[in-house]
Amino acid sequence: MRWDVHGERSVYSSDRLTLALADVEVPGHGRFEHHVVRLPRGAAGAVVHHPERGVLLLWRHRFITGSWGWEIPAGGIEPGEEPIAAAAREALEETGWRPLGLRPLLVSQPSSGLSDQRYHLFMSAGAEHAGEPADPAESERIEWVSVPRLRDMIRAGEMLDGLSLTALLYALAFGLLGNDSATYAT
Repeated sequence: MRWDVHGERSVYSSDRLTLALADVEVPGHGRFEHHVVRLPRGAAGAVVHHPERGVLLLWRHRFITGSWGWEIPAGGIEPGEEPIAAAAREALEETGWRPLGLRPLLVSQPSSGLSDQRYHLFMSAGAEHAGEPADPAESERIEWVSVPRLRDMIRAGEMLDGLSLTALLYALAFGLLGNDSATYAT
């Protein structure tokens, strides 16, 4: 059933996000205020896959959750920037590797019950080393990871980032990471 929106008021706003209260009504269930997080820029990320090396990942600390985990290169889309250009830029800045042959993987809305954020996810057909990362503070380390090891890392809970999990699980589900003949018990 479609909810009716009677209006929305901003509680807090910056150039990165807006926290709002929406005046909504669920037909037959009443009218109430619902928190909404507006994120106008969106985020872009890339599964950087190299046939011989594997998948390029970053080991990062996230202060908000107080956790460490593996992630794909990703970040915010700058105003006026195309999502595919943002994914390529972020990969290069964060890892020093330039993704080759980027193509769309999927678009995801990770928390559509609370936020309008969009993840624009891409996949490369290879990568070339361009130098050191532009910002070494982005991660503790950068590694190429084989597909079997990637599966083990996901299973072990070493990857908690939703953007990364969405992209990598999609690529694994559709066989986009090469001929991985390993089988795993569930």
